[in-house]
Amino acid sequence: MEIGIDSFASAMLNNVSGTPLSSVDAMSELLDRIEFADQSGLDVFGIGEHHKKEFLDSAPAIILAAAASRTKKIKLASAVTVLSAADPVRVFQEFATLDLISKGRAEMVVGRGSSVDAFPLFGFNLQDYDQLFVEKLQLLLSIRENESITWSGKFRAALKNQPVYPRPLQKKLPVWLGVGGTPESFVRAGALGLPLMVAVIGGETHRFKPLVDLYRQAGAKAGFSPEQLKVGLHSFGYVADTTQQAIDDYYPGHAEIMTRVGRERGWAPVTRAGFDAQMGYTGAYVIGDPVQVAEKILRHSEALGGISRFTFQMDNAGLSHEQLLKCIELIGKKVIPLVNARISN
Repeated sequence: MEIGIDSFASAMLNNVSGTPLSSVDAMSELLDRIEFADQSGLDVFGIGEHHKKEFLDSAPAIILAAAASRTKKIKLASAVTVLSAADPVRVFQEFATLDLISKGRAEMVVGRGSSVDAFPLFGFNLQDYDQLFVEKLQLLLSIRENESITWSGKFRAALKNQPVYPRPLQKKLPVWLGVGGTPESFVRAGALGLPLMVAVIGGETHRFKPLVDLYRQAGAKAGFSPEQLKVGLHSFGYVADTTQQAIDDYYPGHAEIMTRVGRERGWAPVTRAGFDAQMGYTGAYVIGDPVQVAEKILRHSEALGGISRFTFQMDNAGLSHEQLLKCIELIGKKVIPLVNARISN
């Protein structure tokens, strides 16, 4: 199983003063963490896409390109690219370029985006939310398959025998489909034979099994082998030396940030009782000491019928750079060996 991290390049706090870091310092620390994740043996590092003051990830391909020059093995991915509000030609060019810089380590996770701030910013109508994504995904996959494109659609000017360069180092640039909870998205990914990245940030992970089954059934019906139908899982997570330390580190910032986000989206405030429920046996959160975290990743994998990738989302909790570095070290040196040892047995 591949194990890694997804970051939204959240605004960070100075560990001593508690005041916000400058954007320059926060970006520098993020790149340091990606480099350290590579050195620690993590498999993948993803950068999200948001267009708000509290995030620095509005141009993920540029961050990943900077990271590519400082890393050697780790895969570098978007998490996710908001394809509905982007030009698929430019997206492909950016990630093909990243693939060349990284010598074949670039990947895309594309989706419609749970945050809709990109739509008005780039002049798109939210009423076209799904149609935009379907059309643009079709164009992106066509570009991936063909050096020259003839294509027409509703939301973009037509292309007539138009070459798209550069081409990536990888013969087929990996494109994952990032999904939340709509059955149509799972079926779409399966019918296209795309690997699936499922974001489960609350509730009980096993409740997504029927949707994952829809994905696999649609993929099999379309003629894709089980090996082609990879499933990844993205969840809130954090690792410390002890479970109590992990909770003490993670909960205060998580509760403050997610309650603030909840006010924007109409969610209930975060409570300690709700947090503890998510920490339970079937809850979505993957927080604890290395043994507990490894066991929960394996339980989640079993609950979904097997996963190929797990990514932690942990910069949503106001954690310091030093805490995140320690977590990365524990993931690489303890969690990954524990998970892979159990799988190999």
